[in-house]
Amino acid sequence: MSIAIITESPRVESLLAPFREQLGRDYIGYRNHILRVLSYTMHFLGGDARHRPIIETALAFHDIGMWSDGDLAYLEPSIAQALDANQREGWGYNPALLTALIAEHHKLRPYRGPHADLVNALRKADWIDASGGMIRNGLSKAQIAAVTEAIPVEGFPQTLMRLAADLAGGNRMRGLLRVLTRVYRL
Repeated sequence: MSIAIITESPRVESLLAPFREQLGRDYIGYRNHILRVLSYTMHFLGGDARHRPIIETALAFHDIGMWSDGDLAYLEPSIAQALDANQREGWGYNPALLTALIAEHHKLRPYRGPHADLVNALRKADWIDASGGMIRNGLSKAQIAAVTEAIPVEGFPQTLMRLAADLAGGNRMRGLLRVLTRVYRL
């Protein structure tokens, strides 16, 4: 089974524009991560375009707190940025759904709250990309390889490791422990 690969998104580009300077050299890697996760998410949602705008919005903000707030405990600042933009721009997205899409994207087990179909699609998609395809969530190696070939990784995993060290005062292990306890809530 093929997968529709989304190699560009004017909405994502627009949402990331205010953060371009903060993202700096990490911009392309983060944008490509978003596009890969968007491709997987939309596949899990059967390509239902009704959900694409809120998924694009959640993905643009889902990790942004690492750059905007310089914090490894980035879920809360990322959610706050998304909710603020939702209200300021008058998008009208359900705040609880937007929050859940971002807050639950690292959850290992299925989310069981409202809008579970959307939250779990994004959650499973992010795990595919974050694991470098080691976690496939029902996709084939060929599907994941096709997405990664069309939308290069551009060093995003290394960016996350660098940020773990930089944002923890140069101590990568302390940074990783902070991520595990604050972001993954272990």
